[in-house]
Amino acid sequence: MYLKLTPAQRGCDWRLLKGEVTLMTKRIVLLIAVLALMLSLTSTSMGQTAFKIGIITGTVSQGEDEYRGAEAAIAKYPGLLEHRTYPDNFMQEQETFIAQVQALAADRNIKAIVINQGVPGTIAAIRKARETRPDLIFVVGEPHEDPAMVERVADVSLIPNNILRGTTIVELAHKMGAKKFLHYSFPRHMSYVDLAERRDIMEATCKRLGMEFIFVNAPDPLGEGGLSAAQQFVLEDVPRQVAAHGKDIAVFSTNCGMQEPLITAVVKAGAIFPEQCCPSPTHGYPAALGLAITDDMKGNFPAIVKAINDVLVSKGLAGRFATWPVASSYLNSTASVEIAKLAVEKKLNIRDMAAVQKVFQAEAGVPVQMERLSNNGQFYRYLVGSIIFGKDVK
Repeated sequence: MYLKLTPAQRGCDWRLLKGEVTLMTKRIVLLIAVLALMLSLTSTSMGQTAFKIGIITGTVSQGEDEYRGAEAAIAKYPGLLEHRTYPDNFMQEQETFIAQVQALAADRNIKAIVINQGVPGTIAAIRKARETRPDLIFVVGEPHEDPAMVERVADVSLIPNNILRGTTIVELAHKMGAKKFLHYSFPRHMSYVDLAERRDIMEATCKRLGMEFIFVNAPDPLGEGGLSAAQQFVLEDVPRQVAAHGKDIAVFSTNCGMQEPLITAVVKAGAIFPEQCCPSPTHGYPAALGLAITDDMKGNFPAIVKAINDVLVSKGLAGRFATWPVASSYLNSTASVEIAKLAVEKKLNIRDMAAVQKVFQAEAGVPVQMERLSNNGQFYRYLVGSIIFGKDVK
């Protein structure tokens, strides 16, 4: 026996059923939306983004600080970065370097490329990449080529203020008791506009302070004998110079690969070492002093500074060695990634020097002075105050 329903009753049931289906559909849509939001939040919390950034640095042997800075950025943002290293012999392998930039530019998911250091060939690489990817943002650390030309092609450039350092390094050496200032370099570096101008400023500052300026041509690490020949020259020449001029001579070199043997030789000779070419606690000091940088010390510059300070003080060399409290080349990598990321996300106006300085200073963890190369450009020069081991470090 069946229950008979009137047409009105049957219509009411259909409307109820239709309402239930509509409610269920809404619930499903809402559930999908919640799941999508949760997936988005999970991806964001894991450091994943909708784009990628390419970063090209030197190798550990040519520039450990910039390489370690890239490693730190990769650890901070898993999945964001594509890291490449340019050849050690970059002067003779510029085509290889340019091809590396083009390969990164060919990936449409890459929205910005960081180059640190901006070795010769960087300008050509950027111009070529922009032929097919005019949208790419380029951030260059430590540009080697003509600053005015780099400024015209790179979106942002970051470099220690080598012009001001021509004054500050010599004044620091004078404060540390130096009566003479020894400057090692070679023709290739002296063809760089900033380095040549800095050398002239150093000589003028020495004259103003009553110090003797001594220039010594060293072998080019990219020359016939390679880096080992340049390092051996420094190890042998520093003792000769100290024997001839006395221990109150400050020693400086324009090349990264020379810093470790330079510090080693100055420690043995008891001379003065005011600052590296690329100032940093990790640039030459740990290897020269036999310090092991443990995993818990990596990126922890106050801990590294204290370890260096303890060794130098124990050797009776308090007041004879100095550097910046942070690594300039390391910062050029980490800060450049931050700047590139924020620029892609449209959260940073790269033309606003104060905003760029704020990002850079947050990475440095210490006060930073910054100025432009030109009035309207984004070639930013920065300066950090130096620390003297055994005096400013406890």
